[in-house]
Amino acid sequence: MTDNGPDLSGDWDLDPAHTRIGFSAKHAMVANVRGAFNDVTGTLHADFEDTTNSTAEIVLKVASVDTRSSDRDDHLRSADFFDVEQWPDIVFHSTRIEEVGENALVVSGDLTIRDITKPLTIPIEFTGVQTDAFGALRAGFQGTRRIDRREFGLEWNMALDQGGWLVSEKITLEFEISAIKRVADEQAA
Repeated sequence: MTDNGPDLSGDWDLDPAHTRIGFSAKHAMVANVRGAFNDVTGTLHADFEDTTNSTAEIVLKVASVDTRSSDRDDHLRSADFFDVEQWPDIVFHSTRIEEVGENALVVSGDLTIRDITKPLTIPIEFTGVQTDAFGALRAGFQGTRRIDRREFGLEWNMALDQGGWLVSEKITLEFEISAIKRVADEQAA
C-alpha cells in the first residue's frame, strides 16, 4: 500500500462528515433496515515499518443512531436495545492490524456495546489515498462484518404470527471510512 505513493505511516483522524459506520438488520424477515451512527470519532496510527505498532480506535455516540424513523431510533436508544442513558458509547479498540494482501487489511480488536466487550475481527479494504482540495492527505477504507447482536445484550425481539422474529439476530456492520493524516507540527521539532 505504500509503494509509489505518499507515506501512509503516521497518525490519522476519522473525518466524521465523510465516514459512515452503520448496520443493517432484517425486519419482519422480509426487508432490510439500515441505520448509521451520525456522531463518529476515531483515530488511526499506521506504522508500515512494524505493523504491530499500528492501532485504531473508533467511538460511536449511541444517541446519534439514525434509521430514518424517529420512533425506531427512540426504541433503539431505549433500555430494550442500546440503553443510551446508561451506556452512551460504542467503542472499538484494535489489538492487531495486519496487511494480508494488496489493499487488504484484517483489523482485530475489542468491541464494547452496553458494557459487554467481545473480540472482533474485521476484514477491511483500503480504497485509496488522495490529496483533497484543501491539501489534506485522505485515505479510504471499507468493510463489513456480521455479528450476533445477542452477544452484546441486545436481546429484545417480538415473535411474528406466522413464525420468525421481528428483528434478525444477525446484524451486518458496515464501515465506510475517510481518514485525514495529521500534519506534523514542525515547530515542535
